Amino acid sequence: MSTDTQLSFDELGTPLRTTTFVVFDLETTGGSADADAITEIGAVKVCGGEVVGEFATLVDPGRGIPPEIVAITGITNAMVYQAPKIDEVLPAFLEFAAGAVLVAHNSGFDVGFLKTACQRHGYHWPRPTVVCTVKLARRVLSREEAPSCRLSALATLFRATTTPIHRALADARATVDVLHGLLERVGSIGVQSLEELMDFIPEVTPEQRRKRSLAADLPNAPGVYLFRGPSEEVLYVGTASDLRRRVRQYFTASETRRRLREMVNLAIRVDSVTCAHALEAEVRELRLLAAHKPAYNRKSRNKHEAWWLTLTDEAFPRLSVVRTPRDGSLGPFRSHRSAENAAGALQSGSGIRSCSQRIPARSPNGTPCVLFEIGRCGAPCAGHQSADEYHPMVESVRSLAAGQRLDVLWRAASRMLTASDAQHYEQAATGRDELASLVRALDRGQRLASLAGITELVAARPDGTGGWDFAVVRHGRLAAAGSAPRGVRPMPVVDMLVASAETVIAGDGPLFGAPHEEVGVILRWLERDGTRMVQCSSPWTVPAASAASWRPWLDRAESARSLTRPG
Repeated sequence: MSTDTQLSFDELGTPLRTTTFVVFDLETTGGSADADAITEIGAVKVCGGEVVGEFATLVDPGRGIPPEIVAITGITNAMVYQAPKIDEVLPAFLEFAAGAVLVAHNSGFDVGFLKTACQRHGYHWPRPTVVCTVKLARRVLSREEAPSCRLSALATLFRATTTPIHRALADARATVDVLHGLLERVGSIGVQSLEELMDFIPEVTPEQRRKRSLAADLPNAPGVYLFRGPSEEVLYVGTASDLRRRVRQYFTASETRRRLREMVNLAIRVDSVTCAHALEAEVRELRLLAAHKPAYNRKSRNKHEAWWLTLTDEAFPRLSVVRTPRDGSLGPFRSHRSAENAAGALQSGSGIRSCSQRIPARSPNGTPCVLFEIGRCGAPCAGHQSADEYHPMVESVRSLAAGQRLDVLWRAASRMLTASDAQHYEQAATGRDELASLVRALDRGQRLASLAGITELVAARPDGTGGWDFAVVRHGRLAAAGSAPRGVRPMPVVDMLVASAETVIAGDGPLFGAPHEEVGVILRWLERDGTRMVQCSSPWTVPAASAASWRPWLDRAESARSLTRPG
C-alpha cells in the first residue's frame, strides 16, 4: 500500500513541504547598493525542513572596508584581499539558488545588493519569488510576543541552533530556524502552499483574499483567462501555462500593480479557454483583445492597429499613410511617425513627390516648390514632368515593396553619404533614421507577407516531454492547434487537425486580410530553433531582392543611433 500523502486541492499549486528555499545573508561595506559592495555571501538551501546544501564565500569588494563595519562584522581588509570578486562569485550563487524561493531577513536590503551586482556585471536577474522573514514575522507575531523583529530577537524566540553574529553563513543558518518557526505558525491556520504564504503578507488587500475563490474552478492547463466585471464586460485578458496557478497570483502579494488590484476589486468572475499549447494561447489572447478591448490591458489600446504606406490612385501618385492596407502597401509600421520617416526615405530614393495636392493629368498649372529648385522633385505640378516621365518613380516604389528591386534603398543611402561627406551631419542622421525605418518595416512586412501568402502550412515543435505541438496555419492565421503526447502517433493527429481546421478565405492587402500581430506571433513561433515543417501547400520563400540583405546595415545604423542618442 502506498504511504504517499494525498495533496489537498489548494496544495496543487506549490506545497510548502516540497518548496525549495535558499535562505541567504550578505555582509557589505555599507548600506547603499549603489555606493557600497558585498564582502560575504552565505546561503543555506532547505526543502521539507531538511538542509540540502550550503554556500559560503568571502568577496573582495574592490575597496576598503570602513572601520565601523569591521567592528560589526569582524571582516577585515586582510581577510578579503585574496577573495574572489563579485563578478566571479555571482554566477555560482545564481546557479546555487536557481529555481528556489529566496529568503532573507529584511530581504529588500540583500536582494537590492544582488540585483545591483547583476546589473553592474551583465548578469540576468531571474526575478525569483522572495520571502522576507521580517515582514512575515510582523504578520504572524504579536507585539507582546516579539517587541523586536531583529534577527537576534527572533532567533532567541524560536530557539535557533545558530546564534547570529553578523557573519553571512551563521546569520543564514539562524534565519533558517526563524523561517521554519514562522512556517509552523502559519501552517496551523491553514497556510500550506507558497501562494498562500505570499497571500499572507500585509500588502494583500482583504478584497484580494476574498476573491481568491474565483480561481478555484480553473484547470491546471495552458490557456487564456478573462476577468469579467459586474456587467459581464471583459476587464482583463491574459495567457498562462497553468491557468489556475497564474490567476491565483492576482490574489497574492506578488501582484503589486495598482491598476490590476483595482481590476481585481471589480471582477466578479474569471472565465478561461484551455489551449493546446502556448502559440494557441497567444493567438487567442490577441483575438480576444481585439474583440473586447479590455480597459485594464495596456496592450489593448491601439495595439492591433498599424500604419501603412500606400500609393494614391491618381495620375501622379504620392505616398499616403493609411490604416487599412491594400495590395502593394508597405508596412506595417508601429506608429504614424515611423511611417512618415519611411516615406521620407522613399521620396529621397525614388524621387516621388512629397506634396499632397492632387495634380491633373493634363495642363497642370501649379507653382514649383523649393524641392524642384534643389533637384529633389521634377515638379509635375507645374507641367515640368509628364505622367510618362513620372511613372518609373512610382514603379520603383512598387518594385521595392514587392521585393523585385532595391535601387531605391541604394539611392537613399547614397544621398545620406553625400550629406555626411559635405559635413551636413544632422541631415545625414535624419536620412539614416528615415532609411532605417524603411528597411525595418520593409524587411518585416516581406517576411509576414511571405507567410500570409501560403494557403496552408503545418508545423510542429517538441513539447519538451517527448511529444509534439502542432499548428495549422492558413494565410497567416492559426486555423487549428493540437498536440500529440509522447507515445501517440503524430501523423493521425496532424490529419485530424487539418480536416477540422478553420476555413480561411484570403482577403485583400499584402497580408491577405490577416491581422499583422497574429501573423507576427506565428512567424516567431515558426522561426524558433527546433520547429519542423510537416507539410506546406507551396514553397515558403521570400523575394530574392528582399530587404533581408540590408539587415547588417540596419544593425550598424541602430548602433550608430544609440551612440549618438542623448543620455
